[in-house]
Amino acid sequence: MKNILKINSSVIRLLVCTAALIIPATGCKKFLDVPLPTDQIAAQGVFDNDVSVAAVATGIFFDMVNNSYVAGGSGIGFCSGLYTDELTSIQTNPLGFTIPFYTDNITDANTAGTWSGLYRQISSCNIAIEGINGSKALIVNKNQYLGEIYATRAWLYFNLVNLYGGVPLALVSDYRITNALFRSTPAQVYAQIIADAKTAASLLPADFRDGTGATTASRARPNKYMAETILARAYLYTKDWTNAEAQATAIINNTALFKLMPPAQTFIVAGNTETIWGLAPTGSGFVLDYNVYNGGMPAVITSPQTILTYDAVACLSDAQRNVFDSGDLRFINWVRATLDKNTNTTYNFSNKNKSSVNGVEANVIARLAEIYLIRAEARAQQNNVPGAQADLNVIRTRAGLPNTPAATQSDLLAATENERRCELFSESGHRFFDLKRTGKIDMVMNVTAPLKGGTWAGFKQLWPISSSDVSLDPNLVQNPGYN
Repeated sequence: MKNILKINSSVIRLLVCTAALIIPATGCKKFLDVPLPTDQIAAQGVFDNDVSVAAVATGIFFDMVNNSYVAGGSGIGFCSGLYTDELTSIQTNPLGFTIPFYTDNITDANTAGTWSGLYRQISSCNIAIEGINGSKALIVNKNQYLGEIYATRAWLYFNLVNLYGGVPLALVSDYRITNALFRSTPAQVYAQIIADAKTAASLLPADFRDGTGATTASRARPNKYMAETILARAYLYTKDWTNAEAQATAIINNTALFKLMPPAQTFIVAGNTETIWGLAPTGSGFVLDYNVYNGGMPAVITSPQTILTYDAVACLSDAQRNVFDSGDLRFINWVRATLDKNTNTTYNFSNKNKSSVNGVEANVIARLAEIYLIRAEARAQQNNVPGAQADLNVIRTRAGLPNTPAATQSDLLAATENERRCELFSESGHRFFDLKRTGKIDMVMNVTAPLKGGTWAGFKQLWPISSSDVSLDPNLVQNPGYN
């Protein structure tokens, strides 16, 4: 994986200069005054004070936002929604980027960007970890920066293992090592995710901090509870129900920091107590999912405009639309209808992101509602019927719905799955990942794929990895079905 995991001075310079939007300019200048070798990072010179280290950490977050996998038309949430039963394409161009996802006819040409983007960030994390740990300088906020980066690496690997299966575990920056890695098993990847998340939780503060280490109302950087969120997810996905429940409970019990927001306010930034981590758009940008599903589209479109006049390229599928109960405040607040009078067709769009103004919304990575649903599922799996009911009822009450009628283990698991569909649609690939981890993807996609003009085969639950990396790494094997 030499082309992905080898990072030279230009990448680190980019990370730091991008971060200069937050970190004082003097820190960026000091960093850039250090001459960097072509093929390696001069850790002792770069990681020599809080300003430059903060710039590297902040640059990683900025680069995550600017990479396509977090949000937007190439984001994991959008592409996997098209790939499964969440979204319906409204594109008519058969050569469009989204069509292969919609018809489940992907190749590595469609998915390699996600693979390379995630691994580029992992390489940045590895360089930063090595640089910070190897520095002899006094770095006041060292634990915070290291914790943030370990949490980020855990989150990146969580996405990789759920998209591609067992993947190479690159934990160092030396491309001579990473260029010859074998694929680890999913169990080994999850073990690393859990180890990184535990390390992050031990290092990070419980409150939210900015790049200078000061307490802030912003939730743009991971804290201890984001690390515990990654742990809760990992335990859920590996069927460790006891630990999944315990980690979720630790987050839910911090009522001073976390509370559910009304649906109308769930995705705004100001005063949001539901967000656990929400990456801030850079510069004058806004959350890219706004354009994917909204783009300023009016409620009624008349000639000469059509639905294709606007940037939105996919609406909610009928299957997704039909999971909501009548009167569900999530549907009322998070789904927007547009009537195209040219064809007399009504399209229902995800309306979680409503603003094209920077700073109004964030790219939500994790929020409290998911934690309740993790605990509900973990409790149901342990046949704790009252506990699972209580968690589902918290979510349903916020949605303006009556308590769940589910009263058996099987009914509670089905109810939890339905609530996850209502709550987490179009976010972070949850539906795709849920179908796979519960073993239901073939059953669902054998019905769904033909409706989308595609065909389904079991191997498609894993995406193809980058063929260029397969050719460069003699030990890297492509996923079955894509050779």
